[in-house]
Amino acid sequence: MMRVAKIAAIGATAVFAALFVGWWQVDGPGADSAPGKRSLPLTAMEFSLTDQDGRDVGPETLIGEPSLVFFGFTYCPDVCPTTLSDISGWLDEIGPDAEDLNTVFITVDPDRDTVETMAEYVSYFHPQIQGWTGLPDQIAAIADSFRATYEKVEGENGEYTMNHTAGVFLFDATGRFVTTIDYHEPREFAVPKIRRAMQNRTERAES
Repeated sequence: MMRVAKIAAIGATAVFAALFVGWWQVDGPGADSAPGKRSLPLTAMEFSLTDQDGRDVGPETLIGEPSLVFFGFTYCPDVCPTTLSDISGWLDEIGPDAEDLNTVFITVDPDRDTVETMAEYVSYFHPQIQGWTGLPDQIAAIADSFRATYEKVEGENGEYTMNHTAGVFLFDATGRFVTTIDYHEPREFAVPKIRRAMQNRTERAES
C-alpha cells in the first residue's frame, strides 16, 4: 500500500512539474519575449479579410471579445482537421460562455480556399468557428502581424501542399496577445488558458 502511495505521489509531482514548466515557458517569466517572435496585439494590426458569409472583417472584428486564431488550409490532410476538432472540443467544454469567444480559422491557401470553400469546411466543426480568406497579399500581411509562417510545397502533377504554423493564437478582449496553444496540447492545459483569457472580459463586465 505504501509503495502504491509513493508511486502516486511521484506521478502527481511529475504532473505538477510538467504544468509548471509549461506555464514558465509559455505564460510565465520564461516565455519568449524576443522582438519579432510574439504576435503583435490586435490593436497594432491592420488587415482586411472576408469571412465565410462574405462579410468584411478586420482587427476590429476581434477586439472587444477574447479570440482564438488558427492558420491553416482546407486541403490540409491532418494538422488542420485535428486542430479544429480539438478547438471544437475546447469550446464544448467551455459551454455557453464559448459564444463570447471569437474563434477564427484563417487560410494560408487563398488560391483554393474561396469564401464558399471556407463556409463548407468550417461547417463540419463547432458552429462558433469562423473561416476567413482573402487575397494572397492580404494573407501575407496578417500572417506577418501574427508572426505566423507558411510556405507552398510543390508536389507532383501540379499538386501542392502548405507548411504552416500549427499553434493556436490566444488574445484577450483588449486585443493583447496572451499565449499560443501548441498543436496537440492536452485539453486540461488548453482550456484553463482560454478561461484565463476570458476572465479579463468577465471582470470588465462586472466592474
